[in-house]
Amino acid sequence: MSDDPVGVVTRWEDAGGEWRVVARTTTGVTVALCRCDGGEEVDRFTSADPALLAFLAGV
Repeated sequence: MSDDPVGVVTRWEDAGGEWRVVARTTTGVTVALCRCDGGEEVDRFTSADPALLAFLAGV
């Protein structure tokens, strides 16, 4: 996984994929990366990166 989880999410979206938060705790989030043609989950990651948490708060 990249050291830049915001970059992972934005690149995935820019490539046409979908993403969604599948779990949220007081310390982090788990994000699923899904295909654009039906939403099949391809990968997921968990992060407590403050930049990602701020990015998701603004979405």
